[in-house]
Amino acid sequence: MSGAEPVIDPSATIGKDVIIGPWTVIGPEVVIGDGCTIASHVVIKSHTRLGKNNRIFQFASVGEDPSDKKYQGEDSLLEIGNDNIIREGSTIHRGTDFGGGVTRIGSDNLFMPFTHVAHDCVVGNHTIFSNNAAISGHVVVDDWAILSGYAGVYQFLRIGAHSFVGGLTHINMDVPAFVIVKGNPPEPKGINITGLERRNFSKESIKAIRKGYKILYRQGLKIDEAVLELEKLAVDHPELHVLIDSVKASKKGILR
Repeated sequence: MSGAEPVIDPSATIGKDVIIGPWTVIGPEVVIGDGCTIASHVVIKSHTRLGKNNRIFQFASVGEDPSDKKYQGEDSLLEIGNDNIIREGSTIHRGTDFGGGVTRIGSDNLFMPFTHVAHDCVVGNHTIFSNNAAISGHVVVDDWAILSGYAGVYQFLRIGAHSFVGGLTHINMDVPAFVIVKGNPPEPKGINITGLERRNFSKESIKAIRKGYKILYRQGLKIDEAVLELEKLAVDHPELHVLIDSVKASKKGILR
C-alpha cells in the first residue's frame, strides 16, 4: 500500500462505476450511487446517501455531524439526489432529532466552492449556491433558486422557487417565489426575469408574474388582501400559484 488509497468503512455501499480519489474517507452507513466521482481529500462522514452521477470535489466535507448544541450524537441522515456538483471546500451537515433527523438535497444542484448547507435543511432541484453562500439550520430552498456569492440565510427561513438572492445579502425573512432580493438590509428589487427567460417562461407568463409582484409589493395591500388578488389573477395564469403558495407557506413573514 502506498498510503494514498481511500479509506472506506466496511459498512459503506459503493455503486457501479464509482471513482474515489486518494486520501478520501468514506464513513459508516454511507451509500454512494452509480457513476459518482469523489475526488481526493474528501470526507463523507457517515449516514449519507448519494444518488447517481454526483461529483464531489477535493476537501469537501459531506455528511458531517450537525453544528448544533442540541445534537447529542443521535443517528441522523443526509440524503442527496442525482447529478449534483459539490465543489471544493463545501460543507453539508446531517440532520438533528429536533429537525426531523434528515437534511435533504434534491437533484441537479450546483454548490460552488466553500458553500455551506446546515443541519435539517431542505434544498430542492436545479438550485445554484455561488461561492461562500451559506444557509443556516432548518432552511428550505425551493427549485431553481439562486444564492449569489457570500449570501447568507438565517435559520428557519424559506427561499422561494425561481428567486434570486444578491451577493453579500443577509436574508432575515422569507423570500417569495420569483423575487430578486438584494442589499443590506435586504430589499425586493423586482422579479427574476432573466432566470425565467432562461427557463422558457413565455412572455405572457412573465407579464403575469410581474403583475403579481406589483400586487404584492406596490399596491399597499396587506398580505391577506394581496393573496386574494393574486388568486383572482391566477385563474387565468396558473403559474402564479407558485408565488401564492410561497407566500402562504411563510411562517416568519416575507421580505417586503
